[in-house]
Amino acid sequence: MSLFDDESSHSSFHFNNGRTVEQDLTLIAPVDGAKSTYRIDPTFVSGMRVPGYFFVNDNLKPLILDEYIAAKTATKAQGLVPALCQIANVASLPGIVRGSYAMADVHCGYGFPIGGVAAFDMADPEAVVSPGGVGFDINCGVRIVRTNLMYDDVKDHLDGIAQSLFNHIPVGVGTSGVLPTDPDNITNALQLGQDYSVTQGYAWAEDSENCEESGRMLSAKADYVSDRAKKRGRVQIGTLGAGNHYCEVQVVEKIYDKNGANAMGIETEGQVCIMIHSGSRGLGHQVATDSLLQMTGPDAHHNGAVVTNDKQLASARINSPIGQHYIGAMAAAANFAWCNRSYLTYLVRQSFAKAFDSTPDDLDMQLVYDVSHNIAKQEEHVVDDRTKTLLVHRKGATRALPPHHPLLPINYQHSGQPVLIGGTMGTASYILLGTEGAAQTFYSTCHGAGRALSRTQARKVLPFQQVLGQLNDRGIHMRMASPKLVMEEAPESYKSVDDVVMSCQDAKITNTAVRMRPVAVIKG
Repeated sequence: MSLFDDESSHSSFHFNNGRTVEQDLTLIAPVDGAKSTYRIDPTFVSGMRVPGYFFVNDNLKPLILDEYIAAKTATKAQGLVPALCQIANVASLPGIVRGSYAMADVHCGYGFPIGGVAAFDMADPEAVVSPGGVGFDINCGVRIVRTNLMYDDVKDHLDGIAQSLFNHIPVGVGTSGVLPTDPDNITNALQLGQDYSVTQGYAWAEDSENCEESGRMLSAKADYVSDRAKKRGRVQIGTLGAGNHYCEVQVVEKIYDKNGANAMGIETEGQVCIMIHSGSRGLGHQVATDSLLQMTGPDAHHNGAVVTNDKQLASARINSPIGQHYIGAMAAAANFAWCNRSYLTYLVRQSFAKAFDSTPDDLDMQLVYDVSHNIAKQEEHVVDDRTKTLLVHRKGATRALPPHHPLLPINYQHSGQPVLIGGTMGTASYILLGTEGAAQTFYSTCHGAGRALSRTQARKVLPFQQVLGQLNDRGIHMRMASPKLVMEEAPESYKSVDDVVMSCQDAKITNTAVRMRPVAVIKG
């Protein structure tokens, strides 16, 4: 256990602001003419530099408000800061521009809310980078691989397919990768990302064309990653992990945008795809922990750390020594995550080839797209009618570029970027498309369903036998390393992914393209 215990660590918030709950809630109002969009007034928390914004429909709105009301009226401290307060706290950070945003899947996290987006002006010498705005699983992300198989081709073989995937992919806490690693491998993965997988024959060259940042951040500094982090990563490359990470076999259930789906090679309902959700594993967690220790140590202020209104928002000026150290190490961890997902893709392709006595090429197992949802990147955006270079933090939020954006691959120039939204274990997942309306959020949208129950609450109220029975009744074939961990990831633990997706469409930050249902799930 590290000093910073991932997303469940405690923090603090001062509710003694002299206002009643009712007075607080008057500072939260719908934005005129914008559906499912709410604004938090800059007086909600002392020191806010910009407003806060969140995107929820009528079904999701009570979850975020009730959490705040319960925390403020509690007779004793609850430990976790409500998401509304975290949105406001982020709005207090130096150098933030336009607003502090939270997507429809928002819930409280470490410092930043999960679902949070914030951008900082790199021309402002006081602007900061914050590890809490990225999270501990740096470049946790999702990718989808399509196939030319149909549900009728797999429906009688799903148990064997699930077992084949489980046999090929190392899952769970403490598992080791099956692909060869040594110190040079790890350094190359940190520096080159998915490009290294291509050179080693574990990824297809065209995979990088359909990957955010082409699967490699050029700002990576492998030598900024500690030996301890590298040691943790050395045995974990090519592993799925535990928690909410998974590999799912999915069937296209509904196509809403035929042209957009066709651009992805998704041509018909009933087509089989595979979704992979994983990140930088223990290496990324260690990078985040190391950086937080640097930003909170006794000499931190002299090296660029700044004082914030929440200790979990430990931050440093972007151009300071520790700020630059974190950015370089974070980018290297992001590269490691892309390399990890590309190795997992190799294992998925081999698993399907074996199950169908075929080849990945013959099964047309092309990568549709790969997106990160825990990352900070230098990007150009228009702010107050001027193009500015910003450091955009997305934590539990996904990039969503509109049609004709210069960073899109040619096959998505007309449709917009595929946005991959993982559902909960047993419920639907979606592919959305980026829109010009997402300019308001620095081209960002949601990343998944978002938790409604904490992991501790889920373990208390959801017997794992019941969860497994419900999944079996739905025809979903499960393989997992620890059945009891399934309770934490049960559908009841999460918000409705349908409401999350609809909220983002209502707010005009994404359009819905494809809905998929799971038929086989591999978990840690």
